[in-house]
Amino acid sequence: MQKSISFLDKSILNQAIVASFAKLSPAHLWRNPVMAIVAIGAVVCTAIFFMDVANSRFSGFDLQINLWLWFTVLFANFAEAIAEGRGKARADSLKKTRAHSTANRVRQINDTQFESIPADQLREDDLVVCVTGDMIPGDGEVVSGIASVDESAITGESAPVIRESGGDRSAVTGGTRVLSDRIVIKITAAQGNTFMDRMISLVEGAKRQLTPNEVALSVLLISLTAIFILAVFTLPAAAKFVASEGNTRIDLSMIVLVSLLVCLIPTTIAALLSAIGISGMERLIRFNVIAMSGKAIESAGDIDVLLLDKTGTITLGNRAAASLIVAPGIEAYELADVAQLASLSDETPEGRSIVVYCKENFQLRARQIADLHGKFIPFSAVTRMSGFDLATGNKTRLIRKGAAHAVKAHVESLGGKFPPAIDEAVDAISKRGGTPLVVSDDARVLGVIELKDVVKGGIKERFEQLRKMGIRTVMITGDNPLTAAAIAAEAGVDDFVAQATPESKLVKLREEQKNGALVAMIGDGTNDAPALAQADVGVAMNSGTQVAREAGNMVDLDSNPTKLIEIVEIGKQLLMTRGALTTFSIANDIAKYFAILPAIFVTLYATDSIPGPLSVLNVMRLSSPHSALLSAVIFNALIIPLLIPLALKGVKYRPLGADLVLRNNLLIYGLGGLVAPFVGIKLIDMVISLTGVV
Repeated sequence: MQKSISFLDKSILNQAIVASFAKLSPAHLWRNPVMAIVAIGAVVCTAIFFMDVANSRFSGFDLQINLWLWFTVLFANFAEAIAEGRGKARADSLKKTRAHSTANRVRQINDTQFESIPADQLREDDLVVCVTGDMIPGDGEVVSGIASVDESAITGESAPVIRESGGDRSAVTGGTRVLSDRIVIKITAAQGNTFMDRMISLVEGAKRQLTPNEVALSVLLISLTAIFILAVFTLPAAAKFVASEGNTRIDLSMIVLVSLLVCLIPTTIAALLSAIGISGMERLIRFNVIAMSGKAIESAGDIDVLLLDKTGTITLGNRAAASLIVAPGIEAYELADVAQLASLSDETPEGRSIVVYCKENFQLRARQIADLHGKFIPFSAVTRMSGFDLATGNKTRLIRKGAAHAVKAHVESLGGKFPPAIDEAVDAISKRGGTPLVVSDDARVLGVIELKDVVKGGIKERFEQLRKMGIRTVMITGDNPLTAAAIAAEAGVDDFVAQATPESKLVKLREEQKNGALVAMIGDGTNDAPALAQADVGVAMNSGTQVAREAGNMVDLDSNPTKLIEIVEIGKQLLMTRGALTTFSIANDIAKYFAILPAIFVTLYATDSIPGPLSVLNVMRLSSPHSALLSAVIFNALIIPLLIPLALKGVKYRPLGADLVLRNNLLIYGLGGLVAPFVGIKLIDMVISLTGVV
């Protein structure tokens, strides 16, 4: 997990202060129309103030209004800059991992001669060789060999991982380091477009786009602002009418009108909206998940169904030897000895696990292939067997290992019989979710090797957490129904789809979406790519293929399928934070209407002897109309930085129903938004009265 970066960090604060002024450029301000209106108002008021000063009409009230209007704009820029600064600090730490390096390029996989070139000159489809201690120069796929790789530069996890050719654990990332062995990598991304480059770009927030909810909220804020512009700037006509009727005149200068407008429009949520979105992505990065868009994070907050690929996602990805079941009349040691012989040339993870299992459980020494005489029989999709023709004197022993039906046909062709007990063992292993491999020596069946998918530790408990959050889990696998059912029961998923193909995964996902569900898909293989691209939230495992990572809209650097729990919580937290601050902002504005309007218009329609009808609403008894307006402008500016910590940290997520969340929002942020302006404006007014600044 990435280390948390505090917004109180001195360097981040200093950069944010500088950025707050840089963001005063019109090109940036127009991205936030509400704050652009405030900036325009500040420019107009500043121009009026300096013209008055030039004509010897200095006003302390006008000066303070100008200063606090600019503070309002700067505080809004500061909120966004703080959020961006946290992301840039994390991006800088990532950039440090990309030291300038060289690459050993070869023309063919088996070449021993290589050409050393700068890593930034690599192109797609180039082949490079990496040995122990080498920095992997770019994103790619392992096409030959197996190695232990240190990926702590991108995952923060110190434990090395295995990367090997074939399967779904072949992807490597530029900037990681080979700790052992030798691999040949095919480059899949040109320099400047690598996974690390995209990570840095996303972390810095340069490509962050508004999400649909942000767009909808922005439209609402702009609409409210337009309404208040019309309302405020029709007041001079009303004041003129009042004056013509002989009643008390109201001072409605341009500076007063702009100040009133800024207090009435929804500046609080408009100022914090961008910071909320950026900080949501930053919080996700803290859990080692890279989101390609803010929309993906929001969608995660509303997920109903989670589809998971089995291999490499629910299970560790490689089947391993779990037990040996001997045939009647056969010694376990003999079965282990022959099974190890049949697997010595098998370079698959399954084959290596059999060799290790027999060595550790039956004290069989690790025999060298060079010491054996005979011919290795590689696995074939046609024969469904592999093995070894071992020459012993004048005789050749035909040792085979493979699928039950293939070995049965082989044994019977040699005149042997397939024991019923082995059929029963094969069925039992299949029902338990394992993979049976039958071992034979000439016409004799010696027994069965049970290969088992290893379910990742703690995954069942995590799926239970998802269930409590209202998310249904569905495992999708190409295994037969018996194996799929056993793995599903062990992992604790709600449902499963067996014998799945890339097409059937896509069909299942679309069916769920057609039924109105928001669907998340987690996968790591090339065959998962279509479903990852179709899903509302597609989470690709970083250990998976490059194609899968390109198809998803999130990448889990830890390759932990249950990370969706954190992703969903952050998505819900993002939605709740925006909703809570919107509730606070609107309630805040309503309170400000009742706090300052009666004070400003207390003399509206008044006569010399009778107070105006709005005087009864002046419950706060503010010192004067000018003090009321200045107090409101100061409060309006100060509330923005006071809410920055909440916008960055987010509202704490609790698995509550929508009704309870709404009730809590109204009680805490709605009621708080109503009370805060009355208290804050009154306190500021008292300070102004005591200091006599107005």
